[in-house]
Amino acid sequence: MSVAHTVVTVLGALMVGFSAYSVFAKAEYVVGPLAQYGVPRAWWTWLGVAKAAGALGLLAGLAVPAVGYAAAVGIVLYFLGAVITVARAGAYAHIPFPLIYLAPAAASLALGLAA
Repeated sequence: MSVAHTVVTVLGALMVGFSAYSVFAKAEYVVGPLAQYGVPRAWWTWLGVAKAAGALGLLAGLAVPAVGYAAAVGIVLYFLGAVITVARAGAYAHIPFPLIYLAPAAASLALGLAA
């Protein structure tokens, strides 16, 4: 495991963890767009749980690489789904936001597999 992999993984876990916290805290800058995109309110808690699990999985992957790989794949798929949701809602200017969260998870996966 390289220093770069560790740094990117921890950064990605912090970012996704903060995103989960923002959903749980119902921060307006998160739940406002969710409502605008047509995401049912009943899903919001489960979306936060998925993000929190992904963040914890990334950190656990530092000790058990297979868990980290699975978490990174899950996070990438989650945020690809977010990109699709944003695009379907026609909010094209918002597409970069889920990609910002997807990038460190994808980088963590790539660095982990390259090691």
